[in-house]
Amino acid sequence: MIIITGAAGFIGSCLIQGLNNAGYFNLGLVDDFSSERKKRNYSGKKFLNTIQRSEFIDWLDLQHDSIDFIFHLGARTNTAEFNITLLNDLNLNYSKEIFTRCAKYQIPIVYASSAATYGGGEFGYNDDHSIIPTLQPLNPYGVSKNEFDKWVLDVNLSSSKMPPFWCGLKFFNVYGPNEYHKARMASVIYHGFCQIKTEGKINLFRSHKEEYKDGMQLRDFIYVKDVVDVMLYFFNKQKHSGIYNLGTGQARTFIDLANCIFNSMNIKPEIDWTDIPVDIREKYQYYTEAKMDKLKSIGYTKSFTSLENGVKDYVLNFLEQEKI
Repeated sequence: MIIITGAAGFIGSCLIQGLNNAGYFNLGLVDDFSSERKKRNYSGKKFLNTIQRSEFIDWLDLQHDSIDFIFHLGARTNTAEFNITLLNDLNLNYSKEIFTRCAKYQIPIVYASSAATYGGGEFGYNDDHSIIPTLQPLNPYGVSKNEFDKWVLDVNLSSSKMPPFWCGLKFFNVYGPNEYHKARMASVIYHGFCQIKTEGKINLFRSHKEEYKDGMQLRDFIYVKDVVDVMLYFFNKQKHSGIYNLGTGQARTFIDLANCIFNSMNIKPEIDWTDIPVDIREKYQYYTEAKMDKLKSIGYTKSFTSLENGVKDYVLNFLEQEKI
């Protein structure tokens, strides 16, 4: 059985579809399934069973012999979350419980890290293990993700008891279908499309740094289909354990992004500007760009979807079709 935590969420539900497309249906879905709104993310997909997140650790201890692989994607993903206890419980300690059992029962695992671990980019965006202990995330969410990365590396150095294969993926700005439930944390593409539909224009954040003009903030936007492809690559190969960046390797401006949405909708661009909310203003990343040499060095050769093509596919084949 293949386990997916966070299965009712954005990336997890897209992974279910990717595994189904590859002929895998022996899936165990782990999440908090109390949200009716997210039910559409896994309805119609093929899987064996669902396991409540709160019951999964005990279930894993009982059923570990039946598990072939774990994709641990479940997390509290709100970058504006300041409840450190909650973040430690869901993103750090829960992840430790799962990883420890993967080592004990010799189950390979891929888990979700985040580009939020890089903070303001003072140390660059290189996924070399040696810089991970020095990173200074800008928000508690990023801290929780980086603390787990550090813990995994410490375990790797101090113990010979590790999973037979493990991989942490630092997701950059992922966008695509099934993110509708994320509210404020959904991508600018999703919010922009909805704004254009209702108002005929899009709102972007003003810059609050002199070195960046409005809309010229840069992010590495990656289509969720590419994220799934990389996860399936590691699932199939199960070699070269480590922590890897997962972006396109090319930063693009928010004005580029807005223009891609307008062009996909065949609408003349019209942009309004709004201040970055005070609660995230000092924690806002103005530039991210994944260094992708490490992933390429182990044999990953598939090219990443351009921003233009990814946004067009998302808009025309999902958002416009209400397959959100």
